[in-house]
Amino acid sequence: MADDTKAEAPAENPYTQWHEVVKGDTLSKIAAKYYGDASLYTKIFEANRDRIKNPDLIQVGWKLRIP
Repeated sequence: MADDTKAEAPAENPYTQWHEVVKGDTLSKIAAKYYGDASLYTKIFEANRDRIKNPDLIQVGWKLRIP
């Protein structure tokens, strides 16, 4: 007998923070704010690959996941 129930989508990670990009932000500045280390900007980049194609080009108003 086939199971016709749909699997529920995984719940969003409750430990993920969000940051709304403001004028003057860079991934390095955001990483420094949340992690205390600007060189960890790649963590933010990888968590937002669906939105960010080039880590040097982020746009004001974007809401980025901060893992």
